[in-house]
Amino acid sequence: METIVSNKGSFIKQLLSNLTFYVLIAIGFGIWLGAEYPATAVRMELIGKTFVDIIKLFITPIIFLTIVLGISSIGNLKKVGRIGIKSLLYFEVVTTLALGIGIFVALVLQPGKIDKSGLSIQDASKFTKQAGSHFDWIKFFQSNLTLQVLVASIIIGIVLNYSKYRLPINQFLGKVSHYVFLALKYVMYLAPLGAFGGMAFTIGKFGLKTLVPLAKLMGCVYLTMFLFVFLVLGSIMKYYKMSVWNYLVQIKEELLIVLGTSSSEAALPSIMRKLEKMGCSKPVVGLVIPTGYSFNLDGTSIYLSMSVIFLAQLYNVQLSFSELMMILLILMLTSKGAAGVTGSGFIVLASTLSAVHKIPLEGLAFLLGVDKFMSEARAITNIIGNGVATIVIAKSEREFYE
Repeated sequence: METIVSNKGSFIKQLLSNLTFYVLIAIGFGIWLGAEYPATAVRMELIGKTFVDIIKLFITPIIFLTIVLGISSIGNLKKVGRIGIKSLLYFEVVTTLALGIGIFVALVLQPGKIDKSGLSIQDASKFTKQAGSHFDWIKFFQSNLTLQVLVASIIIGIVLNYSKYRLPINQFLGKVSHYVFLALKYVMYLAPLGAFGGMAFTIGKFGLKTLVPLAKLMGCVYLTMFLFVFLVLGSIMKYYKMSVWNYLVQIKEELLIVLGTSSSEAALPSIMRKLEKMGCSKPVVGLVIPTGYSFNLDGTSIYLSMSVIFLAQLYNVQLSFSELMMILLILMLTSKGAAGVTGSGFIVLASTLSAVHKIPLEGLAFLLGVDKFMSEARAITNIIGNGVATIVIAKSEREFYE
């Protein structure tokens, strides 16, 4: 009897000291507040945004430090190039699979075959005006700080490899990295507040009832991402003798943070630290994760492809096989530009629709009403996919230490 009481007390103590427990409570409370007191809940947006903004302050220094230290500590620049090329090839193959699966499921389940009445139409002109037949890569790079830091870090890391001061500089950067992650550890205690603010605003602003008209599309998107994670990514993990379920359990805190904030960036620093603890080498994590945040967007790829087919069905536009293949090829390129810039997902969609010349751009207005509710699924699938990519590259490079 004493053992049972002792075990129960130990479990409760462990539960109360677990950040995940408080994040879950915060998410639940945010949903309740949004449903019962929407006006108050909408004002909670500031809390969620502030948390994400604080986390974003860490992203640039962490990407810089991990990539520079990663490349300069490898020593063998041929290995750096091999990891980079292997990562990009993996990203292109897997995201293309995600796009193909999104198109296939949308064609089979036909989420666009719904009654148009009651749809929450908003002004999508600010996105359609920015769309063209081609995505502006130069403008995208100039406005994407993450990509700029990524390129600069790679160059500095390579230069540092040839420097006679490499070891003392690495030691200094290592100490800086330690204190940056230490500061991040304390900031993460604010995660429940961020999750609460993000969830309360979402429910308070849009309401649960607004999900009904586009529930079929949302259901299809969530189902497709679920199948992608457990069938596609699960098969990849199984090939490398690992369980996708065990991996998800180990990153549950990061997934909850993404769920609450709708931002995969909010969990970027901690997912990098978690993958290192799981056994991936620091150089591989430092190269693959930051690159993946721009080029390996599995969830976003699924969402984009399903959205194009959804709009075609909504307007009863018949697409031939060649047109479907053209949509796939266009999205293979433009989907790589769907991160780092606010609203860029809609710009990519608008650019794709402009290239097809058959689906009305006005259809984007239908998606604006529920985009917020699908952003959680996109962000969660993106972060899961990037973690799997890191494990795969680490395993293939024999840089995974169990």
